[in-house]
Amino acid sequence: METSNEKSIGSLIHLSTLSQYLIPFGNYLFPLLLWSSKKDKSAFIDYTGKQALNFQLSMLLYSLIALIIAIPTCLYWFINIIERLEISDQQVTVREIITAENISGMVILGIVAVIIALFLKLGEFFLIIYASFKSANGEYYHYPLTINFIK
Repeated sequence: METSNEKSIGSLIHLSTLSQYLIPFGNYLFPLLLWSSKKDKSAFIDYTGKQALNFQLSMLLYSLIALIIAIPTCLYWFINIIERLEISDQQVTVREIITAENISGMVILGIVAVIIALFLKLGEFFLIIYASFKSANGEYYHYPLTINFIK
């Protein structure tokens, strides 16, 4: 049975990952500080800290993969659009931007990758809130799609 202090710290570890929206790399630093200061005193806090950090590292990996796919494909599409611009003295004319040639598989792949990256961030936000509620109740929560980097 976990004490109320352990439950609070476990919930705070999960919620501290939301600091990424205010402080760069706060989603790694704050949970790591909280976890490393109390991990030897409680098995619950040790488990919670590992889960929070593993989830953040997994989300970083998934987001990087999505961005590695999205950025080059979107740049390719943007360059194709720029090549189709006709610039004269005081006028810019756009020739055939939306054609079957421009909306290629690469563009669709890039758009899908951007959408996946957005859903990852949205899902991450809600899973963090859910995990903090579970920890506040003293339950051991395992994030879905998490790679165990820290065992």
